[in-house]
Amino acid sequence: MQEKIFKAYDVRGIYPEEINEGIAYKIGRAFVKFLGAKNVVIGRDIRESSPSLFEELKRGITDEGADAYDLGLATTPMVYFASGKMDVDGGIMLTASHNPKEYNGMKFCRKNAVPVGENSGLLEIKDMVMSDNFEISEKNKGETFSKDIKNEYFEYFSGFLNIKDKKFELIIDTANAMGILELEIYKKFPQNLEIETLYDDFDSSFPNHEANPLKLETLEALQKEVISEKADLGIAYDGDADRVGFIDEKGEVIPMDLLTGLIAKIILEKNPGATILYDLRSSMAVREIIEENGGTANECRVGHALIKKQMLEDGAVFAGELSGHYYFKENFNAEAGSLPAIYILNLLAETGKPISELVKELRRYYHSGEINSEVNDKDAVLTKLKEKYKDGKLDELDGVKISYWNKEKGSRWWFNVRPSNTEPVLRLNLEADNKELMEEKLKEILGIIKG
Repeated sequence: MQEKIFKAYDVRGIYPEEINEGIAYKIGRAFVKFLGAKNVVIGRDIRESSPSLFEELKRGITDEGADAYDLGLATTPMVYFASGKMDVDGGIMLTASHNPKEYNGMKFCRKNAVPVGENSGLLEIKDMVMSDNFEISEKNKGETFSKDIKNEYFEYFSGFLNIKDKKFELIIDTANAMGILELEIYKKFPQNLEIETLYDDFDSSFPNHEANPLKLETLEALQKEVISEKADLGIAYDGDADRVGFIDEKGEVIPMDLLTGLIAKIILEKNPGATILYDLRSSMAVREIIEENGGTANECRVGHALIKKQMLEDGAVFAGELSGHYYFKENFNAEAGSLPAIYILNLLAETGKPISELVKELRRYYHSGEINSEVNDKDAVLTKLKEKYKDGKLDELDGVKISYWNKEKGSRWWFNVRPSNTEPVLRLNLEADNKELMEEKLKEILGIIKG
C-alpha cells in the first residue's frame, strides 16, 4: 500500500493509511541519501496532517546528516524559488496540491528547481524507503534553521508588473489554500489593483470547493463574482499555487492552453525569437500565435519533470500546459505562482483591450477538452487507433497523436490519446477546425476506446 504513494512526479496518498509520519521520516532520509545533500529547503501546506508529517520529514533529513531550511507555510513555487536563490542541494514541498483534505504528499527538486521524478531519482528514493536500511549517527546529524523567503519572493515577482497608471479590478479565489500567500504580490499595488478575494482564510477542510481550477464547477462562484462586480479578470489558484486559472470580464472560463498563447505574446516582446514549449494537447492556435509573434514553438510531453527537462534542452524561456501549469525561466524553469496573472495584466495594460477580446483571437478551432475513459487493455486500444487512422500523420511523443491538420483539401483535425501513468485510463484530446467535425470524430474515437 505504501509503495503506491510514489507516483510519476511526486508522492501522494491518504493520511494516515498510505502516507504517515514513519514514511515521511524515511523519505527525508532517502532524499538526502540519494542526492548526497548537505542541505535541503522545505515548505508545507495547511492540511491538518502537514505539521506532524513535516516534523518527521525534517527529522529524517537531519538524521541523515543534512541541514533542513524550514520555510514554514509556503507555496510550491516558493520552494522552487528558494532552491535556486539559496545555497542548497534540493527542495521538498509537503503538499497534496488539489487533492481532497484526507490526502497529503510531497514534491521534490534538486538545486535550481531541477525536478526529481520517476526517471530522475524518485524510483531510487522509493527503493530506499521500502528497504528501510538507514543507519543512525549521533555525530553527523544536521540542524534545522528557520528561513523566511517570502519577502524576497514577493519583491522579485512584483517587479515584473508593468501597467503604469492603468487600473484593474480583480477577483481572486484562493480556495482556503496556499494561494492566500500569493495575495501579497497584488497588495503591493493598491493604486493600480482593486482586489476582492474569495475564500481567503486558511481552512484545511476546504469547505467551499476543491482547490482545482481545472474542474469547471470549482470556478462557478468566481464567475458569478466577476460578473456582479464587473471585474476585469478573475484568478483562481489550486491548492499549492503552482497552477492558476482565469475568468474573463464576461464570466467565461478561459481555456488554460489559450493562456499559453497570450502569455507567449508578452514574453516574445521581451525575448524576440525565443523558444516556447506547448504541451501536445494544446490547441493548434497556440503554436500559430507563438509563430505569428516571431517565436519558435516546440511541442512537448505532459508532466512537469519532462517539460522542465525539455526547457533546458531546447533553451526555452516559457512553457504552458493544458492543465494550467506555466513554467518560466524567471523561476528556474518552474511554475511561478502569480507570474501568469502579472503577464496577463501587462498585456491588458499594453493593448487597452478586455481579456475576452484578446482570447477571442485564439478561439480559432473547436477543442474537446480532456476526456478520460477506463480501459482494461490500453495498448490494444492504441494499436487499433494507429491502424484505423494510419493515413494520418503519426506522432508517438506522448501516447498516440494522429493529425490530419496539414492536408491540402478538406477539414483539418487531430487527436491525442495518452495512457495514464497511475490508472487504467486513456486520456483523449481532439481538435478540429469546425464544430461538426469535432463532434463527429469525438464520437467515432470514443467508440473505439470504449469498445
